[in-house]
Amino acid sequence: MASRTFPEAFSTTVLVSGGTGFVATHLILQLLTAGYKVRTTSRNISSSSSLLQALQKAKLAPEVLSHLSFFETDLTKDEGWTKAIQGCTYIHHVASPFPAGVPKTDDELILPAREGTLRVLRAAREAGVKRVIMTSSFAAIGYGHPPQSEPFTETSWSDVSSKPALPAYHKSKTLAERAAWDFISSHDSETEAQGKQNLELTVLNPVGIFGPIFSAKVNSSVQIIQNLLDGSMPACPQIYFGIVDVRDLAALHIRAMLDPAAKNERFIAVSDAGAVSLISIARMIREGRPDGNLATKVPTKELWNWVVRFAGLFLKDMGTLVPLLGDVKNASNEKAKSVLGWKPRTIEETILDTVDSLVKFGGV
Repeated sequence: MASRTFPEAFSTTVLVSGGTGFVATHLILQLLTAGYKVRTTSRNISSSSSLLQALQKAKLAPEVLSHLSFFETDLTKDEGWTKAIQGCTYIHHVASPFPAGVPKTDDELILPAREGTLRVLRAAREAGVKRVIMTSSFAAIGYGHPPQSEPFTETSWSDVSSKPALPAYHKSKTLAERAAWDFISSHDSETEAQGKQNLELTVLNPVGIFGPIFSAKVNSSVQIIQNLLDGSMPACPQIYFGIVDVRDLAALHIRAMLDPAAKNERFIAVSDAGAVSLISIARMIREGRPDGNLATKVPTKELWNWVVRFAGLFLKDMGTLVPLLGDVKNASNEKAKSVLGWKPRTIEETILDTVDSLVKFGGV
């Protein structure tokens, strides 16, 4: 779907927030390729050069790149959003704070995520935007629950009051998404009374996002692959996670933008494989890229859980893994496939394309 050109695209302007991020870069690439005029935002306009370089590495033609414009905005401030959004038909709200480390307080993540989302929605409503497509996370769905064998669906919500407490990131994604839905429901009747078009919302809830990069800068998920390749992970903790390809997530964003059936719905974005173990990903790399020195540092063994727990007493990075040990959370992609016709790649293709891009662009 992403490679098609849509007749209405040439007269349609789309905003993508957080344009220098991993997901936003791929989404902007697909939107421009499809013929849309694209605006994107960042906290510092000087960072636009990194996005342009990434799109050039993706072989985007200069005449297509000319349809991209940049706006300086901040999720914590009102300034700039009205100008950036005015004249846009759709908004893809991808930007969200992500912790570089453990935040001192939960509110360091929760407040900018929630208030930033509401700031975008208010500006969208005032500007007459048709639909906002918001990147939330599986972190807003599958946490704070007792273990379950059935896959999680879009009807589930993470329990932010659960004990032990959820990480601040999980709370921020959950509370920001709930605030978005509350905003939509509370303003529908008011908008109708004013004779205006209701603002529509679609939310995507991706699991771990992998896929090709265009620079040595990597997101937290791709860094896992980097660590498997560079020898910094000599053995694999017994952890499991779902995988979605960033290209498939970007394509789902576009389907959610265009399909009337996506109005006011949530969609989980995950591959067909379900949750996979870290050691199985390492095995895919060794078997899929056996030549040369690439696979020589990829671990072949798993760490015993007691080793991780003991190390977690002294090492902060290991400590963050302890709650994840042996925790298998499967998620269903049936809704995205049946309602929107979405077809995700295999995880083998995703992992190996991630590896190849890390090699190509200097990540290893």
